[in-house]
Amino acid sequence: MCGSAGQVARHRDVTSQWSLRPKPFGQTRSGVGMSDLLIRYADRGDVQRIAEIYNHYVLHSAVTFDAEPKSAEDRLVWLAEHDESHPVLIGEISGNVVAWGSLSKWGTRVAYKHSVEVSVYVDKDARGQGIGVAMTRALIDEATRAGHHALINQIVSDNDASLRLSRQLGFERVGVLREVGRKFDRWLDVVLMEQLLLGSDPDDTSEEGTTGAV
Repeated sequence: MCGSAGQVARHRDVTSQWSLRPKPFGQTRSGVGMSDLLIRYADRGDVQRIAEIYNHYVLHSAVTFDAEPKSAEDRLVWLAEHDESHPVLIGEISGNVVAWGSLSKWGTRVAYKHSVEVSVYVDKDARGQGIGVAMTRALIDEATRAGHHALINQIVSDNDASLRLSRQLGFERVGVLREVGRKFDRWLDVVLMEQLLLGSDPDDTSEEGTTGAV
């Protein structure tokens, strides 16, 4: 396994609304050299591959609780809901999209504004090469740039590979949601993994109420 530096790159066909600044994401232990793996921001032309990669896990695993495949049109709407502070990244090798990852809002209420959920999906034929590690590190870098404070992974409890990767990259287990999902005729637990980013300097937010659920 080898490691080399890489960066989130510009893409000439980008149609996303946020500005794209190249950003180094540091070292990674990967079977794929970083000269081969390009990590860049997603654009509209990626939605078909995003859907294809994701739909394998929708149909054949419990790593996502979605049960119906997503269309490219659906992923286009999903992509439009992301912004510069909540980017979608693409991993590609020799022009072929092999992975995607995203930072998504953890909650809609204002006090959650500095907390994000981290998601990474690697093409089924490209697993085991360290691509998931590289994508997650790039997302952590993007979260740091955006000034986020708490990064959260929701991982189904029997997904040992993702739990190991999450721990490897600095996430800690903070809780378990028992039997909150049901797929393939079985109840599923979800492990909550969290990483707090040091040095984040979020803006102050004022309280908007004193009662109600979080």
